[in-house]
Amino acid sequence: MAGVVYQDASCVYPGADSPAVDKLNLDIPDGEFLVLVGPSGSGKSTALRMLAGLEEVSSGGIFIGDRDVTHLPPKDRDIAMVFQNYALYPHMTVAENMGFALKIAKVDKATIAKRVEEAAKLLELTEYLGRKPKALSGGQRQRVAMGRAIVREPKVFLMDEPLSNLDAKLRVQTRTQIASLQRR
Repeated sequence: MAGVVYQDASCVYPGADSPAVDKLNLDIPDGEFLVLVGPSGSGKSTALRMLAGLEEVSSGGIFIGDRDVTHLPPKDRDIAMVFQNYALYPHMTVAENMGFALKIAKVDKATIAKRVEEAAKLLELTEYLGRKPKALSGGQRQRVAMGRAIVREPKVFLMDEPLSNLDAKLRVQTRTQIASLQRR
C-alpha cells in the first residue's frame, strides 16, 4: 500500500460553469482507510476517478507515494477499483474472474492460483470458485469484484459505493469484510 496526496487537484468538465472537484487538498497516509461522504453531485466519485486516471485533472496534482501520477494512464498507477456495479465477466468462473487481471499481466499460473485461493478464503468464496456469476447472489458477486482487486496487490484500493446494491444484512457482512481487508 502507499499514501495518496491530492494537491490543489481540480476537475472541470468541458462546458461546465463550476468545477466538479475544486482545489482538493487531501493527504491520506499509507494504510489509512478513508471514506468520502457527501450529497449526490458533490464530487466524491469524480475525486476517485481522478485518482484512478479515469478523469482528467484540470489543475493541481495527485501523488501515490512519492510518485506524481497526475498525467499517467490508469494502467500505470497500480490502483484497483471496485465499482457499484460488479462488472464481472459472465462467461468466466469466479476463479477466472478473480485471476483475469493477473493472467493479462502474464503472471504465472501457480501465483495466480495462490492469490485467488487466498482472496477467496478471506472473502468466504472458496466454495464458489467454480461457479459463474449468474449462480451467485448480489453479495457474492460484490465479494468477487473485491477479490479481483485484492489479488492484484495494488498500492491503492478504491471503492465507489461498493455496498449500494446490497440488502441491509449483506451490507453489514460486507462492511466487516472490508474492515478486515484494511487491517491486513
